[in-house]
Amino acid sequence: MQQVKPRAYDPAPSWLSYRMQRWMLTPGIRLGLRIGVPFCLTFAVASAYLADPGHRDALRLYVQELRASIQERPEFVVSLMAIDGAGLNLAQNIRDTVPLEFPVSSFDLDLEAIRQVVIGLDPVKSASVRIRPGGVLQVDVTARQPAVVWRTRDRLTMLDRAGVHVDDLGVRSAQPDLPLVAGVGADAHVPQALALIAAASPLGNRLRGLVRMGERRWDVVLDRGQRILLPPDDPVRALEWVIVLDQGTELLERDVMVVDMRVVERPTLRMSGEAIKDWWQIRQINGIGQ
Repeated sequence: MQQVKPRAYDPAPSWLSYRMQRWMLTPGIRLGLRIGVPFCLTFAVASAYLADPGHRDALRLYVQELRASIQERPEFVVSLMAIDGAGLNLAQNIRDTVPLEFPVSSFDLDLEAIRQVVIGLDPVKSASVRIRPGGVLQVDVTARQPAVVWRTRDRLTMLDRAGVHVDDLGVRSAQPDLPLVAGVGADAHVPQALALIAAASPLGNRLRGLVRMGERRWDVVLDRGQRILLPPDDPVRALEWVIVLDQGTELLERDVMVVDMRVVERPTLRMSGEAIKDWWQIRQINGIGQ
């Protein structure tokens, strides 16, 4: 009888084992086993733990205590406010408008909200807010510079060169160096008023101010009650013409009460009452008009 030899061991994997190994070597499967499975296990454990309301409250309390311990550290505490670029009144106004109780954590400060409050004040042109080392809330302010005093029916107001409100003024003598404008709507034409004031510089201290008439034109008010009535269009040129005429004929040194330039082609002079009376007497003496 012929003896059957046993089959030799074949080291090659089976078809199913081969396919399984190839599947395990797929990049997506390897990524899922390395990241996805641990994540799912962790998520499942965390979900099971947080399903208990007591555990959630304990975790919330722990987070709050941890946050408080960080926020209350000395390096994060703001203890005072420093304001640069503002006068005493404006600085106090800023402190009153931004009521902060120090010390306060820097995490509780909304710097942009504070900046918006500061630039909302009329005297403030621009501002920046930051926290300096040492726990100082630094507010840098660019204040509006008053250019004119605007007189209305009930108060005096300082305006900047753009006509923006800067501050109220108690008495005129508090700002004697600022030129005076008056009348309804004068605040909307401050640049033109400043141009007229510059053109009137040859008049020196005789200039008392400008009055906006009918919200459409200016009157230049001088001492001795004299007025120069300017047209709505190109008033600076009309005023310069009057000044040139005065320099040549001393017009404004005479008994002229009003120089009416509202119609530039036909300027009109209005004399004082005494000057008119004297003029009629001269005519009678000379026999004119008889």
